[in-house]
Amino acid sequence: MTGSDRLALSAPIDAPAVPTIEIASPTRRDEARSAMAVAAALRDSGVPVRDIAVAVRDLDPYEEPLFRAAIQCGIAPVFWTQLRVTRTRPYALVEAVCGALAGDTVDRGALLRPLELRWSPAGSSGSSGSDPPSTEWPIEPAAVHRARNILPNGLRSIPEWIEVIDSTDGADDRIRQFAEWIAAAPPLEPASVASLLGEVVEGYAERGLPETKVADSPALLDTETDARAVVRVRTLIRQLRHKFADRLEEDTVERSWGDIADLAGVIATQRPGRREHSNARALDVFEANDIWALEVPYVIAVGLTAEEWPQPSQSPLPPEFQEAVLRGEGATGALAPQPAWVGGRDRDQFGDTLRAAGRCVVVTRHTRTPGGDDVARSPLLDHLDTRRVSEDARRRLIGTDRELPPELRAVVDGGPEQGDGGPEGNRG
Repeated sequence: MTGSDRLALSAPIDAPAVPTIEIASPTRRDEARSAMAVAAALRDSGVPVRDIAVAVRDLDPYEEPLFRAAIQCGIAPVFWTQLRVTRTRPYALVEAVCGALAGDTVDRGALLRPLELRWSPAGSSGSSGSDPPSTEWPIEPAAVHRARNILPNGLRSIPEWIEVIDSTDGADDRIRQFAEWIAAAPPLEPASVASLLGEVVEGYAERGLPETKVADSPALLDTETDARAVVRVRTLIRQLRHKFADRLEEDTVERSWGDIADLAGVIATQRPGRREHSNARALDVFEANDIWALEVPYVIAVGLTAEEWPQPSQSPLPPEFQEAVLRGEGATGALAPQPAWVGGRDRDQFGDTLRAAGRCVVVTRHTRTPGGDDVARSPLLDHLDTRRVSEDARRRLIGTDRELPPELRAVVDGGPEQGDGGPEGNRG
């Protein structure tokens, strides 16, 4: 490795051509609230939500506080963690229902899979009529397991399955009700896709989500995740209707539920920059590795602390040795440093985040842990000349009136846009 290669690993980050405003908050939750208050204040000042994006190095520790803060600020957030959405129960339920609807015949597993995932008829009340057990939803796992044991396997049409269920001793009547619901599915059209799958999600929200809460820990983390997944899948279904209509018009998709499932998977895993028009009023929240293709006027970069962005190196080698190898002096000149020692990937993603902003970058961080320990400022910010927002201005930002800090107000009102322009605020 040449000397220039070594220097490239720790070279200064190119400052953006737009102002960089820094907001420090006491805790992570305060930071999330400050970040969402910035988005809400920009919106209230006439900036379209589509012109704002939030970037986080790792959404895991930030999604929950950002979600809560967004709701408090009256913002509908969309968290772009698509691969994780496909691993949630609401998404799996939609996929399983498409599988039960696809083709002329289904096997026992495909028939029962939606019931395993807590399919429930939307608007069900838990018990009614003269046969209360038949209307208790969702069907309990033991009943589904019993059905696997007593129902024959093999491919059958849905009407044939209904006959088999009726003639099988001990078969749960709720399985027949689900099969009848499948049999009554309307012809496949964009509107019917939205209505039928929307019914699936609403049934889950009404009956499946409470089951998650009952089994959850006191912190209700699984319930929070399940609830956010319901919101995301609702959005996906709205997108699916429009996308399916577009594909039908282009004659690039078949009228099959198998293709609907595939199209849902495409939408759920699409890259940034391809947001559907039905979601244009939501605030996009990205992980930093997904922001490289983005161009948006205002970017809010969250989590600029020494422990979050960049992530500390996990190398077993002592920092002194890493520094010696990076310098390449003496015998260490023959050794190749690891980019992770200087947060190479995190540096690149931070650079992408800065370049994505066309008008202003707002960076946020928190200064202490829940236990009261100090949290250091990210060394990545040492490369930038930031305009720091005072604590008084931050409090006014998160207050009832949601007042933009002077540093950001100057940008919105058409003030200096270069990183070295304007006297506002304290320089970093």
